[in-house]
Amino acid sequence: MSDAAYDRPMKTRVLVLGAGFGGLELATVLSGALGDAVDVTLIDRGDAFVFGYSKLDVMFGRTTLDAVRLQYRDLSKPGVRFLQETVTEIDPAARRVTTDGGEHEADFLVIALGADYDFDATPGLAEGGNEFYSVAGAAELAGLLPSFSGGRAIVGVCGAPFKCPPAPSECALLLDDYLSAQGVRGECEISIVIPFSTPVPPSPGTSEALVAAFAERGIEFVAGRRVASLDASRRVAVLDDGVELPYDLFLGVPKHRAPDVVIASGMTEDGYVPVDSRTLETRFPGVYAVGDVATVGVPKAGVFAEGAARVVANAVLAGIRGGESPVYDGLGSCYIEFGGGRVGRVDVDFFSGPKPTGVFQSPSGALVAEKHEFGASRRARWFG
Repeated sequence: MSDAAYDRPMKTRVLVLGAGFGGLELATVLSGALGDAVDVTLIDRGDAFVFGYSKLDVMFGRTTLDAVRLQYRDLSKPGVRFLQETVTEIDPAARRVTTDGGEHEADFLVIALGADYDFDATPGLAEGGNEFYSVAGAAELAGLLPSFSGGRAIVGVCGAPFKCPPAPSECALLLDDYLSAQGVRGECEISIVIPFSTPVPPSPGTSEALVAAFAERGIEFVAGRRVASLDASRRVAVLDDGVELPYDLFLGVPKHRAPDVVIASGMTEDGYVPVDSRTLETRFPGVYAVGDVATVGVPKAGVFAEGAARVVANAVLAGIRGGESPVYDGLGSCYIEFGGGRVGRVDVDFFSGPKPTGVFQSPSGALVAEKHEFGASRRARWFG
């Protein structure tokens, strides 16, 4: 080997586990800033990305699964390589990761593996209900819903925290739309069960608008309760206070937790990875966690993972170039489907004041277009 080869500086190795909102944004920012001067390895067990809100579109027949799957093979960014592998072991102290494809070491390690669903935590859920939070669950329901023509449908949350807090409310309102379009709404009842006292606790305005929409559409709102179990033989949902609700169709939000491989790494507390809420760094130097896998103090939603990923990307850039890295601001906006082709928005601030606040933007045609642009811009940014 020539002396010149020894003189070449080694590229900084950034290993990102998980190619969701956080992982894709992190890889994009680093590639844009450093190009081929950085070595970013992005690992995910799946072969495609799906926006969370697209699952409701698939479930209610507004689009197809193939139409919303963004293939990771289409990722093409300088300095970034994607590997479809399953993570089997994480050594955060050594910043070493083992997968079914080999071993990887990093200068910076970012855990962005999201949250998994713990079906065993809710007895009877796997046997007696359906869930719409996974891509597979939403796709299965797309085939089942046309046969539901009468009885009681329950949209039930089985534990908190859970991804995208407005999603159960959206599901109930869109189910009302769907059953009305099918001509069977009069033969059906809809109930929604959530563990919060209001649909969107940081934003009284958003919560009031959703509760009013439930009342207008004859949707029963059961607040401050979670679904503890399902009795499949009797078709009954048992709430955490012992109250039983009979159902003919159960649309569940399973309890969430960090993936098993993350828990096995010793990084978690109470099921998730604790991080500094301003820097997203774990207790292990050079190891960060963003998105649903982390305990940050913000909701488990893509827009917050994206914002956190930008902070981590700038921390990596500061580590390479020097200088200061910005801190995470805890700001985010979520679009909310109100049914009837209407979309609202809540703008939430979690860190500026003594408590989280949320400002509600009433449903409008402009917000329908804005939500579409939100998805289109990220699709172009990450996969274009």
